[in-house]
Amino acid sequence: MYSNAAIITQLSDGAGDVATGEGDYTSSLSAPGVALESLELLDPYDGDEVLEIGTGSGWTAGLLCHRLGGESVTSIELDQNVLAKAAENLKAAGFSPKLISGDGAKGWPDGAPYDRVHVTAGVRDVPYAWVRQTRPGGVIVFPWMPAWEAGHLAKLTVTGDGKAVGRFHGGCGFMMLRSQRPPIPEFEGEFRGSATDLDPRRIVRVSTGADVAVAGMLPGVFGNHAVDNDGSFDLWLWSADSDAHVHYAPDYKRSAVKQRGLRNLWEEVESAFLRWVSWGGPTRDRFGMTVTADGQYVWLDHPENLV
Repeated sequence: MYSNAAIITQLSDGAGDVATGEGDYTSSLSAPGVALESLELLDPYDGDEVLEIGTGSGWTAGLLCHRLGGESVTSIELDQNVLAKAAENLKAAGFSPKLISGDGAKGWPDGAPYDRVHVTAGVRDVPYAWVRQTRPGGVIVFPWMPAWEAGHLAKLTVTGDGKAVGRFHGGCGFMMLRSQRPPIPEFEGEFRGSATDLDPRRIVRVSTGADVAVAGMLPGVFGNHAVDNDGSFDLWLWSADSDAHVHYAPDYKRSAVKQRGLRNLWEEVESAFLRWVSWGGPTRDRFGMTVTADGQYVWLDHPENLV
């Protein structure tokens, strides 16, 4: 029986034990709901050639083969053990896409240009190789997993002048491309103490539109938070050169702030959030992204209005 839940298929890049659950999640079979939403955004036509980034279990490659035929589907996977198992699964199901062992961040230029690129791993920075290998009018669908908060399904269309432009369409949570896994913060030095009137819970709970805005304005700032049984709330922030901790307690009108490093990360996040508020609190679907050879840019309402 189908269940709308993800199934973990690998832990700690194969060093963990799936049977016991010991280790970090590194590969999975995505929940059907988000996988189908992603494929609907992809919307391949008859005869389209598709490049899939991240074969995983082979399930979505199989769905693409069912729609287009195996000769039209190329799927690339970095982990050779994962790829071998996917090949077994696909063969047992009667599908035969072209399976490539390699780094999906580089795409697969030998088969380019593609009409569609379907990405099954979280992406913080969109590899330009995907844009370069997609024909004009072609579509790239991927889970944008920025440093800040939750992920967002993105659909970009390649414009033919070296760019890809599109919008965000819903929430998601995917394991990251291995080359883009978040760094583990390690900092030393004294914290600078202060306090804030802004409730840090509002920033991470009020709207997915706020999530996109903060991530777009502060692309190198990571965040994590936790709620305790007593109602207290902790927010941790870090970047390449700084970190911060904000603690909310129900008994106090102000939240305690500790910061260290070259940047005052809490002030930056606070300013970005209040800027989103000043815009009228736009929702996620009003934001989009442009990717060029020089980088990626988040915008509000239209591509010229960069955030």
